[in-house]
Amino acid sequence: MVALINILVKYLVYSSLVVIMLAGCAISTAEGRSIRVSPTGQIRTVKEAVSLAKPYDTIWVAPGLYRENNIRINKPLAIIGRQQPVLDAGFKKGLFTIEANNVLIAGLTIRNVEESFVQNYAAVRVVRGSKITVRDNIILNTYYGVYIERAESCLVKNNIIRGQAKKESTSGNAIHIWRSNAISVIRNKVSGHRDGIYFESAGNSLVKGNSSSGNLRYGLHFMFADNNRYEHNRFARNGSGIAVMYSRNIHMNDNIFEHNWGAAAYGILLKDIADSRIERNIFRQNTTGIYAEGCTRLEIKNNEFRNNGWAVRLLGSSVNMAFKHNNFIQNTFEISTSNNYSSDNTFTGNFWSSYTGYDLDRDGIGDVPHKPVTLFAYLLEDIPASIVLLRSMFVDLLELIEKVAPVLTPDNVRDDAPSTRLNSLKS
Repeated sequence: MVALINILVKYLVYSSLVVIMLAGCAISTAEGRSIRVSPTGQIRTVKEAVSLAKPYDTIWVAPGLYRENNIRINKPLAIIGRQQPVLDAGFKKGLFTIEANNVLIAGLTIRNVEESFVQNYAAVRVVRGSKITVRDNIILNTYYGVYIERAESCLVKNNIIRGQAKKESTSGNAIHIWRSNAISVIRNKVSGHRDGIYFESAGNSLVKGNSSSGNLRYGLHFMFADNNRYEHNRFARNGSGIAVMYSRNIHMNDNIFEHNWGAAAYGILLKDIADSRIERNIFRQNTTGIYAEGCTRLEIKNNEFRNNGWAVRLLGSSVNMAFKHNNFIQNTFEISTSNNYSSDNTFTGNFWSSYTGYDLDRDGIGDVPHKPVTLFAYLLEDIPASIVLLRSMFVDLLELIEKVAPVLTPDNVRDDAPSTRLNSLKS
């Protein structure tokens, strides 16, 4: 009986060891092998390494120049460069096309992708997939930098993407997101494209810590993209600033919008936006800080508008907008509106550098309301050519008459509790 028990114990121990060994083999297989690519090695091209690789393998690319294009990835892989190897497409198609989940492209310099209005060639193009990461790459002179479509839970991080776009009609976007969900675009530096960052029909996403400058059209352009956050980004010297269109539940906070000058340039162009918040942003030296058309239920608070042409332009179709505790400093026009009827927009506790009222009890709140819409700003909406009269004695005289006997300027656009002290940009 004792011998039988000993046999059973040994059998169970050996069975357990076999199970553990098999499990270890399974884990090892899932983690994949390492494949090395080198200009002088056995495998000399990334395309060959991809064809030889099995799912979850890692391809390490040694320093050097690789003239490659049209590499298709249809299995989980990691492609990682050492010391920034250069992959040059030679203006023949794109470079990577990803049609799989769990793919990593990192540490590469990718350049010279062909221009195409039909194929949308890119340095990295994701056709379908999820959990795809594109990080720490330098992407130069490409039609599109990173193009993501019909994808989910992807990360584009720490890339430098520089283009040489000359015309909007013949250039693509640095980072282009279309029909995707839960995309994170973090700490990229993009310039020289049509749009720096483009989102269309892409929701539940995060755009954080990016620098987008020197693009022909918009630093950021998104439409039909609900439930997104844009924070701690800098948008400067773009052709038209940024455009936010046909979306709801958008949070834009702690961004900088500056030096966006031109006849149709804005810090932010808001078009048909609802139920959103814009807070703790800096609008500095733009033709227009915020231009709002067809917007409703927006809260705009704790922002700074400094040295803009127009701080805020509100078209009559924008209603139920609340401006709270913002700083309006040395703007040519503070608020401009296109109509004289009630729009239910409210202004509370804002600091206005042009405020000429008084604060007798020194509680930090002005004793008389501030009306930020000047007569000239109101007339300018109807007669844009009258801008040539800016700073003229004639306009100063009209402004003085309107202050004494207000007739034309909208009475409902006013701050009944203007702050006489600069507001903190913290909520």
